[in-house]
Amino acid sequence: MRYPAEHKDRVRQRILDAASRRFRAHGSENVAIADLMSELRLTHGGFYRHFKGKEHLFNEAFLAAAAETQSRMKAAAEQASPGHELEAIITRYLSAGHCGNPSQGCPIAALAAEISRHPLSTRATLDRAIRQNAVAVARFMPGRTAAERERTAIVLFASMAGTVMLARATADDTIRRDILETARTFYLKSFSRTS
Repeated sequence: MRYPAEHKDRVRQRILDAASRRFRAHGSENVAIADLMSELRLTHGGFYRHFKGKEHLFNEAFLAAAAETQSRMKAAAEQASPGHELEAIITRYLSAGHCGNPSQGCPIAALAAEISRHPLSTRATLDRAIRQNAVAVARFMPGRTAAERERTAIVLFASMAGTVMLARATADDTIRRDILETARTFYLKSFSRTS
């Protein structure tokens, strides 16, 4: 039985969405394709109609998650009052909700440490996501040139992702809150329009 092209696209998207959540929650080493497909009530063999292999899926899922994160940051900026867009982005990124929900959060914070052990093609996917984040946020950053603002945005995101990674790794809720609150206060003060 042949399915319409839209069906294939919908199935591919379902696989991508589920894999993206699983990778962010558990890391790529702890996600088995057979288990993922079983959860979706799809055949293991059917996976290869959509993806060349697990690394291909990982790269696509990472980029999809990065696009979700950029969309959330854009929404935070759009809801902020003029001149306070960067503050809204920082506040949302360094929130307890983002920290406590890695499967729905930024893939850079969830997977960057692991990606250093992946093939060069996957590390290039991380590079692409970092650049896209920087371009999206650069217009709210201080700096004389677009290139300077983009470099500052990369450093800000690297620092915030590291903050979230460390906060997630702690066992103590008080330490976790302190890490997030102190970092949030630091970045808000550092990039305040009045400083």
